[in-house]
Amino acid sequence: MTRRAFIAVLGVTALILAAPLARAQLAPLQDKPFAEHKVVLQLSDSDPKKQGLVLSVASNLMKHYDPDKVAVEIVAFGPGIDLLKADNANRKLVESLVAQGARVDICLNTVDTIERDTGKRPEYIAAATPVQVGVAQILLLTENGYTLVRP
Repeated sequence: MTRRAFIAVLGVTALILAAPLARAQLAPLQDKPFAEHKVVLQLSDSDPKKQGLVLSVASNLMKHYDPDKVAVEIVAFGPGIDLLKADNANRKLVESLVAQGARVDICLNTVDTIERDTGKRPEYIAAATPVQVGVAQILLLTENGYTLVRP
């Protein structure tokens, strides 16, 4: 085997071995086989009005369509994770949406950065699904038929 072929085989092997690791850090797609509509809502802003708007859009979608016919996922990263902190005023609404079948993801990169900067890990609600990289979760969803909405 030539040196070039050997390097190519090593490269392909590394990609094959790394692919499952990269995917393991993303939340799996929602199990909604009858969903006719799939929406991912991006939240990267700590503004309470923006948070309220994202929650309103998610709630309206769940009301407009049968909850089994729509997959709604909110991905919070950066300052947007404030929505998922335990002391957020919208906590009950977030938990209600999750109980209806929506999913709310929290970016662990953001959580880790806050912990590194402040020395304290932020507490977030149990209803939040942790994902390693929020933007990567959005990419996964859009690549799988979700429409990205950034209210």
